[in-house]
Amino acid sequence: MGFLDAKDCKAFMAPILLLLAFILSGLELTGAQSVGVCYGKNGNNLPSEVDVINLYKSNGIGRMRIYEPDQPTLNALRGSNIELIIGIREKNQLQALTDAAAATSWVQDNVRNYWPDVKFRYIAVGNEVRPDYAEAQFVLPAMQNIRNAIAAANLQDQIKVSTSIDTTLVENPFPPSQGSFSGTASSFINPIINFLVSNGAPLLVNVYPYFAYVDDPQKIALPYALFTSPGVVFTDPEGNRGYQNLFDALLDAQYSALEKAGAPNLQIVVSESGWPSEGGDAASVENAGTFYNNLINHVKSGTPKRPGQAIETYLFAMFDENQKGPDQIEKHFGLFTPGQQPKYQISFGG
Repeated sequence: MGFLDAKDCKAFMAPILLLLAFILSGLELTGAQSVGVCYGKNGNNLPSEVDVINLYKSNGIGRMRIYEPDQPTLNALRGSNIELIIGIREKNQLQALTDAAAATSWVQDNVRNYWPDVKFRYIAVGNEVRPDYAEAQFVLPAMQNIRNAIAAANLQDQIKVSTSIDTTLVENPFPPSQGSFSGTASSFINPIINFLVSNGAPLLVNVYPYFAYVDDPQKIALPYALFTSPGVVFTDPEGNRGYQNLFDALLDAQYSALEKAGAPNLQIVVSESGWPSEGGDAASVENAGTFYNNLINHVKSGTPKRPGQAIETYLFAMFDENQKGPDQIEKHFGLFTPGQQPKYQISFGG
């Protein structure tokens, strides 16, 4: 067999280069979709659901979190290709879903009726349920029943069932290597962790450097919370890992707790993170814009404990919500005003 001449070589290489370009564009798209935005509706002045979906699309936001089934939103999502976390957070609903038939009906009404036109990614059964809450006992049975209903629909490979916790279930978060679930939290979270591991689902965690900072401003510097520290702020003796921002420290404390709970390979999805623009200490447009931009850029590269692993992250939230409370600060986490104007100059693709 002879050597290829220049013409043959071009003909041979063209499809290979085309395939390579396709693969690289796919990787680029995946990276761009690593940041989602939570869509809360606690406002009486918010745009229509169709306008909201168009706003997501025009800003290149490829993922969304909603907190409960909402028919107008689900209908507006049809054909959008936006990947969705759909939540179940009402206390009475969690208890109702401990009945298998009710869980089957819930999946039929809120998932199967929209699939595959709506791209469901996760079902979050409960949001920030604490171990001492009355509904805590219902979270795992509801998760099991929802997962069984998803499996019966043959969607278990496409849609994962999880729950969303806050960072307070972990005690001793400093240094991050010492993080572990508290004694009270363990009896609640350990069976949930086992469920997630056995079903290949991630744990959803709401991570807020803002609240950690305002709770202890004497010990935590503002640049450390805003990703603007010029260098390493402290080094964790275990593993000699250097920390330059609070977000990484909070997240790695969660990973340390999972390791101690026997789940070292369980992935975490950051299901909320944000910074308010007014209403409290260090709440300003400048600080919030700095935080969101730096967070988007940072989550592409992982944490000291999980380097090189992009962190699937959802910014909180799409709009200021004038009916949230009781604290004023809760009304000011929006990336956009209710009039759909951006509050910050943000590129959501990083």
